[in-house]
Amino acid sequence: MEPLLALERILLQALPTFFLVWILYFYTTRVFLGPLEKTLRERYQITGGRREIAERNLKIAEQKTAEYEEALRTARAELYLQQAQERQLALERRTEIVRQARQRAEETVLRAKQELATEVSDAKQRLASESGALAQSILQAILEPAPGLTSPHAAQGPEGAR
Repeated sequence: MEPLLALERILLQALPTFFLVWILYFYTTRVFLGPLEKTLRERYQITGGRREIAERNLKIAEQKTAEYEEALRTARAELYLQQAQERQLALERRTEIVRQARQRAEETVLRAKQELATEVSDAKQRLASESGALAQSILQAILEPAPGLTSPHAAQGPEGAR
């Protein structure tokens, strides 16, 4: 029984400590922890609201960034397409200019050939007409003795020439 008596004494001595701990618990809960929890709750609501607003703003900013990047990609694609069209148009213009220059050169060469053929034909006609006269004058020069010169056949007469 002694242990029970010892246990009873220990419990009786521990009761004031037990009640004191419970009183301190309720006091600290009401005086310190209650207002502290209330302040923390309000702070969380304020910061939580701001955090939600910040997260929403961040999502909106990300969406706008994605839209901007998409618009930029679209603008670049349009620009590249426009540049390709301008290059193609410039190439077509250059091809047309080269074609026209070639055509003009061919026409110039054709005209020059025609003029040359005409000049050759005229020169042949002149040569033909002049060659007859020239041949006639050469023939006369050969056949007619020069004045003052007598040929050995001419002294013999017409019979000696045979």
